Amino acid sequence: MTLHFVSGLPRAGSTLLCNILAQNPRFHATATSGILEMLFQVRNGWDKVVEFRAMDDRQSKATKQRVLAAMLTAYFADVDRPVVFDKSRGWLAHLEMAEALLGYRPKVLVPVRDLRDVLASFERLWRQTAAMGQTADEAANYQGYQLLENRLDMWTGNNGPVGMAYNRIKDALDRGWGAQMHFVRYDVLTAKPAETMAGVYRFLGEPAFSHDFEHVEQVTSEDDRVYGFDGLHTIRAQVRPQTLHRNWRFQSLPNPLSGPVEFHRMPLNHHCSPKLWLGSQALLFQQYHSWQWVLDR
Repeated sequence: MTLHFVSGLPRAGSTLLCNILAQNPRFHATATSGILEMLFQVRNGWDKVVEFRAMDDRQSKATKQRVLAAMLTAYFADVDRPVVFDKSRGWLAHLEMAEALLGYRPKVLVPVRDLRDVLASFERLWRQTAAMGQTADEAANYQGYQLLENRLDMWTGNNGPVGMAYNRIKDALDRGWGAQMHFVRYDVLTAKPAETMAGVYRFLGEPAFSHDFEHVEQVTSEDDRVYGFDGLHTIRAQVRPQTLHRNWRFQSLPNPLSGPVEFHRMPLNHHCSPKLWLGSQALLFQQYHSWQWVLDR
C-alpha cells in the first residue's frame, strides 16, 4: 500500500477531490479521517505511562514507533486498492511523524481556495444553519457570533478552522516539505478538471486515468450534524465552477493614505506553486478586516 494525504484548507474542495480520485480503481480515498488523532494521542500519551518510562529509552522509542506504524497499517487493512489517500487537515503538521512511520516522505495533495471564498462559504453555511439551529462553537460563544467581524476573527484565529489550516500550510513549507506538496486550487479544479487531475497524476507518478466529471458519485460519507453544519461534506455530481460571487461581493475599504486596495485573483492556471499561492493570500489573510462584505438579498 502506498499512502498519500489530502490536507489543506477547509471549504476548498477536498471532499470533491477525494471522490474524483475514488473513480480510479487503483485508488481508495477516505472521508475526514480520525487515524491521525489516534496516532497523536498514543504518541503523546506513551511517555506518560510509568511502565514505558521505566523501559530503556531506545527500546521504548522503537516500540512506540512499531506500535504507531502498526496502527496506521491496520487502519487500512480492509482496503483492497494499492493507493490510499487519507484526508485530514492535520497531516501537514505531522509529516515528520508520517515519514517515520511509513519509511518514506509522503506526498500531500493540498486543496486551496481564495480565502475570501473560504470565509464566504463558512458565513453562508452559518446563516443556513442559524435559521433553525446553532453550531457548537456558537453555543459556547453566543455573543461572539453576533457580528460578522467576530465570526471572521474566530474562523481565522490560530485555533480557528481557517487560521489553523493556513498556518499549517505555511509551516509545512517553512519546514521544507514544499516538494512533497501539490496545491489543488478549487476554482481551477471546478473550471478545468481534466487539466487539474492530469497535474495531480504527474505529481503522484501514477498512470493517467480518464475521469468522469459529469457523474461524480459520492462514495465518502460523513454525518455533518457532528460538525454542526448541514451539507458540510455534500458534493454535486457534476464538476462545475461555483457561482458564489453571484450573491457575494468583496471590496476593499478605502485606505486614507493609499486609497482602495485591489486584491486580484490568480489566473485560472492549473499549475500553482506553493510559494506563489501563499504569497497571493498572505496580504488577504492579514487584511481581511478591510474587506467590505455585502450579501445580496
